[in-house]
Amino acid sequence: MALFSRKEKYIRINPNRSLGHAQSQTKPEVPDQLFDKCPACKQIIYQKDLGLDKTCPSCSYNFRISAKERLQLIGDEGTFEEYFTGLETKDPLHFPGYKEKLAKTRQKTGLDEAVVTGLVQIKGQTCALGIMDANFIMASMGTIVGEKITRLFELATKEGLPVVLFTASGGARMQEGIMSLMQMAKISAAVKRHSNSGLFYLTILTDPTTGGVTASFAMEGDVILAEPQTLIGFAGRRVIESTVRETLPDDFQKAEFLQEHGFIDAIVKRQDLRETIGKLLQLHGGTK
Repeated sequence: MALFSRKEKYIRINPNRSLGHAQSQTKPEVPDQLFDKCPACKQIIYQKDLGLDKTCPSCSYNFRISAKERLQLIGDEGTFEEYFTGLETKDPLHFPGYKEKLAKTRQKTGLDEAVVTGLVQIKGQTCALGIMDANFIMASMGTIVGEKITRLFELATKEGLPVVLFTASGGARMQEGIMSLMQMAKISAAVKRHSNSGLFYLTILTDPTTGGVTASFAMEGDVILAEPQTLIGFAGRRVIESTVRETLPDDFQKAEFLQEHGFIDAIVKRQDLRETIGKLLQLHGGTK
């Protein structure tokens, strides 16, 4: 009989229906966003079963999470201090509708741009932290993203701190044209100055990390980690296949493929990242 029992937590009744209708005529509705489908194993998952780390209980696939959720998982509670807020793009191309899109995205996400930057403690180790958020125009790299990350490295160099950077991006922001692409060199120069000071830089590649971000600062870390099954690449799969005229392996541009070919140092489960980062910071001259 349990097979046919009513699951009240999964069902809601439309309040707009007249109470005069017979109960048999009342059509139940499933609340929005109650269930999710795992992109990897295709299993239907009750949202609460994903937990705080948003990991599939069947195959351990990592769902995309916001910068705020990432910070809750990684940072020591109450230690994060955000820097470089309130910067706004000058819209160098005067791209139609761009400023309106930015305003809507800021209102929707609560972010001022596609990367959150500041100082934090992770397992007691102080570091400069950057977290890119794919909810903000797919974390595309515009002039403000470039400026915030550059300032983060400059602050870390000045204060003698390591940098921990979570990358996620669809690539350069087309609405800013060549100005967006110039951020690759700008950030890379700041990374080099930080390195010349003998300081540690750790990158964690999250899904997806693509385009100009991959071609620059995402792959410049002293140690490069990735979450399982993360999409990592520069050009898209179809572009590469049409260029080389070959069919690529199914796991091409996945973290596991890149680790096998020496592009990343380790794949770390999301649940283990905080502990792993803390140990790496301590090993590489961590500060308190």
